[in-house]
Amino acid sequence: MLIDTHCHLDFPDFEAERDDIVARAHASGVSQMVTISTRVRRLPELLKIAEKYPSVFCSVGTHPNSAAEELDISADDLVRLAESHDKIVAIGEAGLDYFYDTQKPEDQKTGLIRHIEAARRTKLPLVIHSRSADDDMAAILRTESDKGAFPFILHCFSAGPELAKTGVELGGYVSFSGILTFPKSQDIRDIAATVAPDRLLVETDAPYLAPKRWRGKRNEPSYVVNTAEVLAEVHGVSYERMAEITTENAFRCFSKMTRV
Repeated sequence: MLIDTHCHLDFPDFEAERDDIVARAHASGVSQMVTISTRVRRLPELLKIAEKYPSVFCSVGTHPNSAAEELDISADDLVRLAESHDKIVAIGEAGLDYFYDTQKPEDQKTGLIRHIEAARRTKLPLVIHSRSADDDMAAILRTESDKGAFPFILHCFSAGPELAKTGVELGGYVSFSGILTFPKSQDIRDIAATVAPDRLLVETDAPYLAPKRWRGKRNEPSYVVNTAEVLAEVHGVSYERMAEITTENAFRCFSKMTRV
């Protein structure tokens, strides 16, 4: 089986056929999914979905491209919300995104550090979004880790080798999406080959970034199979073995997530 550790089932793209999408995921061997928060104020929508489907869990947090909208939400708020429901198994996604330049870096950093504090206090993994911000992200991870360890995931990894190395050295996980399968992503495959097996996760980031086999279509959790196949090739193991590795890693990382 596989676990899609990062998707967005609350997005409008899935509204009309969410039942079918979850059923297709199960049929393809994806036994569980984590639907990831982009705004804390939308948490009730995520919880409604997670409560409907036993195999779906969720997080709570603010995406960096919405950082300024939720600067009033404190680490205490995040901790309180994360501990309020059994289905909330992670903090985030939070981080730094300098590619789109829609939010002030200072606001993004403020939000990220609050999310790190919440992850440290709850022991739930922080789902980290990092784009075009390798140096600042690595520096924050090092500084904050010195204050006290916290679990984290470098999600949808498409950064450079140094950030991957820093993440693993600090005890984090590196999650690969459909980007890994793209013909022009040899650099990402090379980085994936250097990540220790016990630090690997797979995800879709659905509805975005459908892997090569379904390129151009709306992504969905069942498509994580193609990413796991390519990751298996990169590490020179069977698909079945990679599925086993990433599933066990997911349960270790998302320690609050029950096995369904």
